[in-house]
Amino acid sequence: MAEATLTADMAQAHKPPSSAHPVQEAPRAVQPLARRRYALEIRQHMAWRWQALILAVALLVGLAISAAILVAAGVPADELANEFVTQTFFDGQNFRAVLFQAAPMILVGLAGAIAFRARFWNLGLEGQMVWGAIGATAISMWQVGPENLRLPLMFVAAVFCGLLWVLGPAWLKLKLGVNEIISTLMLNYMAANFLLHLVYGSWKDPKDNFPYSPQFRAFERLPELGSGVGSSILLAGVVALLAWWLVSVSRAGLYLRFVDANPRVAHANGVPVRRTIYGAVLLSGAMAGLAGFAVAAGQEGRLTQAFYQGYGFSGILIAFLARNNPLAATVVALLVAALFVTGRSLQVFYQVPFSMVQLIQAIIVVCVASSDFFIRHRLRRVGGESLQ
Repeated sequence: MAEATLTADMAQAHKPPSSAHPVQEAPRAVQPLARRRYALEIRQHMAWRWQALILAVALLVGLAISAAILVAAGVPADELANEFVTQTFFDGQNFRAVLFQAAPMILVGLAGAIAFRARFWNLGLEGQMVWGAIGATAISMWQVGPENLRLPLMFVAAVFCGLLWVLGPAWLKLKLGVNEIISTLMLNYMAANFLLHLVYGSWKDPKDNFPYSPQFRAFERLPELGSGVGSSILLAGVVALLAWWLVSVSRAGLYLRFVDANPRVAHANGVPVRRTIYGAVLLSGAMAGLAGFAVAAGQEGRLTQAFYQGYGFSGILIAFLARNNPLAATVVALLVAALFVTGRSLQVFYQVPFSMVQLIQAIIVVCVASSDFFIRHRLRRVGGESLQ
């Protein structure tokens, strides 16, 4: 009995405290914000919906800054939505102007996107456009082929000339390691000066004596689809669908994804890296030459001295905003074309200089480029949780 009593007393002594009187833990010390340490890490993966959200926020920030600049320039705040949305997309004449402007922009944006997918930074889009237009105009000037084949021959010549103009930088990069940014950019100036040599020289229109070529004949122009909509937008749409198929469905598109991810690993796994890069770059030049054909035969109706200006920057902008996706590039090109059309309206009614429209483009590019940092990186608190 005595042993049982002693055991009960010992159990009572070691019994944990009752829930009515819990033991309070000592509060954790909060580290001052200035002493916290963070490490910048490359993010392995981010869900597409979060990427879309970050891009949307960056775009909204860019648009908000642009709106503030336009309001400061004298555009009424309550007229911004009307000018950029209602008048641009819901007015028949303005929407046809957007489609008219968008056709070459889609082509040049696709040209940039295809080359960038192969890690070839093709900044010579304008030079390739110039040579595409020169090739098409040469067929018209020299009257090559019968009349019913003249337009297809101009198409082929534009594609071939744009392709040849980018072949040199591609060979220099892959064979000699020459930086393609420098070579393609310098070739823009060569193409532009050769264009001036033609339109101020032997190709000058003898009727008007102005620096442009003689006007194309009716069968050398891209026809209209109806209601004032040119067939160049249809041509751009077909090329965009073919580019999407090439990138997303074909084996060449799979090779491009390997090359874009890591060329050395792709080569080690048997991917024909050089052929893939050559193919993408030549296709890029062909599309840019086709854009020159669309402007010459679809818009201007002749070869002019400054038809290409601004398209190079727009093509790079479109490819960058679309993240080198052909279908997204088509949508972005339509939006950029709408921005150009609206900019001209702002010039007329509010005396806003066109340089301000280019400033808005630059602001949007900077904002989207900044969003790429948050998509690809994250901050991790040393000794704590990471900031997603």
